Amino acid sequence: MAVQDSSSAEIDTTLFITVSGPPGCGATTLCERLADAIGCPYVSGGDIFRELAADRDMNLNQLTAKADESDEIDRALDERLQQIAEKWGMANKPFILESRLAGWLAGDRADLRIWLDAPEHVRLERIDDRVETEAEMRVREVSEAGRYQSYYEIDIDDQAFYDLQINTARWSKTGVFAIVKAAIEEYDPGIDEGAFTTPPMDV
Repeated sequence: MAVQDSSSAEIDTTLFITVSGPPGCGATTLCERLADAIGCPYVSGGDIFRELAADRDMNLNQLTAKADESDEIDRALDERLQQIAEKWGMANKPFILESRLAGWLAGDRADLRIWLDAPEHVRLERIDDRVETEAEMRVREVSEAGRYQSYYEIDIDDQAFYDLQINTARWSKTGVFAIVKAAIEEYDPGIDEGAFTTPPMDV
């Protein structure tokens, strides 16, 4: 009997899913596979950030530098992501939102909130072929964490409200997808006793 490749398996769901994690955690890979398997839209905070840069006729480095100077860019990004979350939270259709703050921004509108992570040395190897350097990644992580705390009083390390946390260094890309796929397919709202409450976030 042939075994179906789980990486191409279809998923029948209407869940609104958020995926978050630090650079190199594997969020983009997972979201692309999920969106393809579910057949649903997928919005990335990185894509919105690039749109904001284009709107301002700036490159990504310029916009990142400006984001460090004031809260204008971060708040514009987060407001746009929150509007997207509000729209899809009421749609009763499958959707995937990915960003460091996706779980916070979607709040209780999200049906499944996922946090991905991996040890730093693994994440650094994964971003080795990107434009971003190791030093830049570390600076960005510290900078973002400080801004989230300053703007929203959010501790990005507080992951208590996530429904699923995965160390993506422990499984292959297909394995991580299979874990999330199983969680989605086994979800039954009839026996759901309740998600953890997402801390409020005022953008």
